[in-house]
Amino acid sequence: MDIIELNKKYLPLTPPERIRMLYTDFDRILFTSSFGTTSAFLLHLFNTVNPAQVVHFLDTTYHFNETHAYRQLLTDLLKLKVIEVKPEEWKNTFTQQDKTWNSDPDLCCSINKVEPLDKIKPGFQVWVSGLMSSQNKYRENLKIFEEKDGILKFFPIVDLSEKDAYDYIRKNKLPEHPLLKAGYNSVGCFHCTVAGKGRSGRWVNKSKTECGLHL
Repeated sequence: MDIIELNKKYLPLTPPERIRMLYTDFDRILFTSSFGTTSAFLLHLFNTVNPAQVVHFLDTTYHFNETHAYRQLLTDLLKLKVIEVKPEEWKNTFTQQDKTWNSDPDLCCSINKVEPLDKIKPGFQVWVSGLMSSQNKYRENLKIFEEKDGILKFFPIVDLSEKDAYDYIRKNKLPEHPLLKAGYNSVGCFHCTVAGKGRSGRWVNKSKTECGLHL
């Protein structure tokens, strides 16, 4: 089935139905989570459909302590199977010493996020992510399925809003990210994230709006 047919097939379905259908159509599924402010929504949806699904977490070494604590909280609560994906140690050390996030944030993201994930993607057919079209200009035209660099990307909640995510989190009595109450509506690496509505707190005063994983 080509990507046009896949999008036609999945569009009328609800997110839980899309996830169930995914396991009918594909075997090797890569599910990544940043354990950010809306992550509990998709984690819970997948966990309800398939508790055995492994979750890959990109540990850039620059996550907030609150994000690590939140990851552990959700892991324990949902009994998640989490695998850490780390950058090459010498390259990560270079970014620490060079403070690359200041001089070349694209390179910093490439070393600590894009390259580590690129190494494991060939083992999978589909890569699942929780992007939503309402989050920024780049994401507004995303479809449920997209193709990038030889892998099929699956966005089961792309046509939902962050309000939908927070409503679901509250309804299911899931814990919220500790930084949400402090005004962080989007949480990334601590060097490049400040409090702000939506994604306005990411890469402030820089032209970046994406880390590069999804571009």
